[in-house]
Order: sequence, then C-alpha cells, then structure tokens
Amino acid sequence: MADNSLQKNSTAFRLPALDPDFLLADSMRGVRLQLEYAKAEERLRTWTVRSTVVVFGSARARPSNQLARWYEDARRFGKLVSERGGALISDHGIRDNVIATGGGPGIMEAANRGAADAGAPSIGFNIGLPHEQEPNAYSTPDLTFQFHYFAIRKLHFAMRANALVAFPGGFGTLDELFELLTLIQTNKMPPVPVILVDKSYWTRVINFETLAVDGMIDPADLDLFSLADDSEGAWQELVRRGLKAGPRPPGYPSIQ
Repeated sequence: MADNSLQKNSTAFRLPALDPDFLLADSMRGVRLQLEYAKAEERLRTWTVRSTVVVFGSARARPSNQLARWYEDARRFGKLVSERGGALISDHGIRDNVIATGGGPGIMEAANRGAADAGAPSIGFNIGLPHEQEPNAYSTPDLTFQFHYFAIRKLHFAMRANALVAFPGGFGTLDELFELLTLIQTNKMPPVPVILVDKSYWTRVINFETLAVDGMIDPADLDLFSLADDSEGAWQELVRRGLKAGPRPPGYPSIQ
C-alpha cells in the first residue's frame, strides 16, 4: 500500500472544527463572531438566566486602596440585588436580575463578590486584552466567559439587561455607559433604568446639563439615567424606575 502520510498530515485533511489555522483565518471571522455569541447564550439559557443587572466600574478599586469605599459599596450592591431581585430563583426556576459584570478586578470583582455573599450566581463577561485580564474569583465558574470581540461582549451585556448601574470608573466604564445610553436613546434596546452611583463623582466628571444646554442632546435625554449616592440609594432608584423580578411585560421590545 502506498504511503499516504503526507495526505493525512496535510492541514486540508483536518476536520474544519478541529483546524485552528482554518478557524482563525480572516475569512472565518464571521463564524468566530457567531461562536462567541452562541457559547455564552447557550450557557446562560442552561442556567435559566432570563435577565441581568449589569454593573460597570473601575478595575482599579481595591479593598485596601483609596478607592476602597466604592469597592465595598459595589459589594453591598451585588448582595442586595441578588437577595431582592430574583437571582436566587423566585419564578418557577427562572433567574432574574442576575449580577453581570466585565468579570475582572475592582468594581467588577466587588459586585460578583456581593452576589456570592448572597449565595447567588453571577456572570463575568471577560475580554481578552494585551495585558491579559484575569477573571476574578467570585463570578460563577460556569458563567465566566471570555470574549475576543468587544461587540459580542457588549451585545451580551445589553440583550438581557433589566438595568445598568455604573460605579465610578475610567475610559472603559465611560465607553460601556455611553454605548448603552446610546442604544436606549436610539430605541435599539428597551428603556431600562440606568443609575450612576456616587453623584459627587459623576457630576464632576461629566457635565450632562451642558450637553442639553448646547443642543448636543435633547433635554429629555437627561431622564434616561438617575444619580444615586450609594448602593442602597441605587436599589431604591431602580425600584422607583420600575425594576421588578420576573418577565418583561407583554410587548416589551428586545434589543434590535
């Protein structure tokens, strides 16, 4: 029998699903985008996660540094949302208002840690970065994901969000906050509550009123979000703005 080792060892002979050179080629970018979406979607459905409360904030906050007050407040917030919002399963095995973060350190870790304090699952949507992001130790392992594409990560943030809560942060937090505010402003996602925690920080960092006064946004756009002083105030504001455990009302639109 003739030697066919060259044929069997050729990259062309690999099954496509087992061929990294093929899967990582430019031509397969669309497939990779689909896979990143589908993997997280399948796991979230398995865990019966119907809705989330998304928490953004600085990765630099630590329990022992000058940002510790925000870390501790985000931890309290993750705990009280998990206890009061439905993440402990309150509707026929369906989990609502599950804490979802970017999965890394700082405020993200604190919110995941608060959920763990309550005995509830929480989600970590990590992203591969030049300086590799390590997942924090408090997100539920089965719900700790890693993305290459920011776009798919942001889609997962948005598509189940019952609310967005932003603690103080830098460029990444601002990017994620304004991304979701823009989706709401343009009716690409439902008008969910958006709460900015620590009014003194946010009013110093961004002069939202100037955007309206100078005609860059409609004055009504200032109603897309609320300010709160701390975690308890954020929860009360979420409730005031209509956050409830359970399914969205009939006809409630999904992300477009």
